[in-house]
Amino acid sequence: MDPVVLYRLLWLRSCVFNGEQHATDDDLDGRELESASRLMWAEVDGPPVACLRLLDEDGRTMIGRLVTEPAYRGRGIAAALLREVIATVDGPLAFHAQAHLAGWYARFGFAVDGPEFMEAGILHVPMSMTR
Repeated sequence: MDPVVLYRLLWLRSCVFNGEQHATDDDLDGRELESASRLMWAEVDGPPVACLRLLDEDGRTMIGRLVTEPAYRGRGIAAALLREVIATVDGPLAFHAQAHLAGWYARFGFAVDGPEFMEAGILHVPMSMTR
């Protein structure tokens, strides 16, 4: 991966999760170093404006770190990334969604499959899709 792209992706995540949302956990948790870890992103006129991370966990693909630059929200960019994951990744999908976004994820076929919990100082719900 181009180091400039990687830097921009990590900077975007840090700005949103740690800056805007005041997440209490570090965004960089070392999981990008896992051999099965994948990053997906969308670019508009050059730099990345949205991204997500995919990890293998317990026989399913965990979606995480889905973020969109504030100036590009509401344009369907994150939705397009999520649709690409659904279309191209085989097997069950899961993630820890910020609780206030559960309805948005449900539009894509994800369902809450457990109780709410705190992660990084933000209320989350586990969600999954079995295909």
